[in-house]
Amino acid sequence: MAINQGVRPGGRSARVQASVHNAVNQLLEERERGELTVPLIAARAGVTPSTIYRRWGDLNELLGDVALQRIRPDSGPTDTGSLSGDLLAWGIQYMEETSSVPGRAAVLDLLAAGGGCSGRCLEIATAQFGAILERAVARGEPVPSNDRVVDRLMAPLVYRILFSGEPLEVAYVEALVEVTLEGIGG
Repeated sequence: MAINQGVRPGGRSARVQASVHNAVNQLLEERERGELTVPLIAARAGVTPSTIYRRWGDLNELLGDVALQRIRPDSGPTDTGSLSGDLLAWGIQYMEETSSVPGRAAVLDLLAAGGGCSGRCLEIATAQFGAILERAVARGEPVPSNDRVVDRLMAPLVYRILFSGEPLEVAYVEALVEVTLEGIGG
């Protein structure tokens, strides 16, 4: 079942989601993630396990949905006055947040949840890049495609964060921004 399929419209649905998300976040602060179960989360949230199964399908989908809420940006991307500066600011912030223990856990939860969560994660990122690229166009700067930013900036960061085991440096993000902007505009 896809996340939030069968969601009831209205206030109750939002209250249930908030209660379940809060329960997951509280339990993650108290326990190892491997100790979490749907019945445990349901008891903390004050709902039945069937409510969680009906709404999220399984524990991975629920954890992915909670992770998606955690990674959702609080504000738009930083405006530094240039495309390269904006991409660098985004990349550094993403690197710092995602390479943290909670950040890695969120990415792994999104991957474990499957296509629905990871697809929505990509939508969040491409919306951020869209805002950055629109500002650059308004300033008269040549811009790459949104896909190019994903492929040359975001994807290598995610890969390195998850699989290299080595701490990343700002110089790495600077190099990725250079590669992203290489050859655009003439």
